[in-house]
Amino acid sequence: MIRKIIKIDEEKCNGCGACAAACHEGAIAMVEGKAKLMREDYCDGLGDCLPACPTGAITFEEREAPAYDHEAVLASKAAGRKETNTAGGGEKNGAGPNWTGEHSGCPGSRAMAIRNAQTAESPENTASCPSGHSGGHTRAESQLAQWPVQIKLAPVKTGYFEGANLLIAADCTAYAYGDFHDRFMRGKVTLIGCPKLDEGDYSEKLKEIISQNDIRSLTIVRMEVPCCGGIEAAAKSALKESGKFIPWQVVTISTDGKILE
Repeated sequence: MIRKIIKIDEEKCNGCGACAAACHEGAIAMVEGKAKLMREDYCDGLGDCLPACPTGAITFEEREAPAYDHEAVLASKAAGRKETNTAGGGEKNGAGPNWTGEHSGCPGSRAMAIRNAQTAESPENTASCPSGHSGGHTRAESQLAQWPVQIKLAPVKTGYFEGANLLIAADCTAYAYGDFHDRFMRGKVTLIGCPKLDEGDYSEKLKEIISQNDIRSLTIVRMEVPCCGGIEAAAKSALKESGKFIPWQVVTISTDGKILE
């Protein structure tokens, strides 16, 4: 039958594996550092992988291909879950990573929720390094709640986005503001990017993330430098185009590490 199906340009593929992570059907896998469409009958033609690709290597084409086989996809997922449970992979309780779904690409783009031993709901559990502290260091706990954090690598739809307070931050903000984890990341899912260095526009992917998940609030943290306005503009555009009405705010950090009013 003639139908719409994805096409992968191997020359443009950088091997990041983001498309494999975004493909809910398991049609894409990484082979020798390149994305491959492994099962044409697993590709539903909806294109969840397209906005995940940072290089534009994936497009649609209409050609002769077997029909999408939903039952085969479900059977494959069930077999994968059974294999994972049998192997006893992943931590079910306590701190540590909680891998979400199957993944065959770069480990750096594999989606997972992170449960830290010190919970986001208990500020007293998180140690900090107070100003002027002398003597030994007090360890500050990470408030990172998921992986990956790069906007380009993050999946469009995954479990940790459901009911999440979303933080979209420019790369430099975490280096400029000393208490970034406690002040901004605590209790949030964090996505980062640099509009000056990253290729392409974030707005389309961010729109899909907001549209397809139950995002409760949006916080945008940017630097005061003009080029950082790109990440603010992309996030605002994404929220507007999503058609959703959720609480949002923009926080600007100065180059000397202060919050600007």
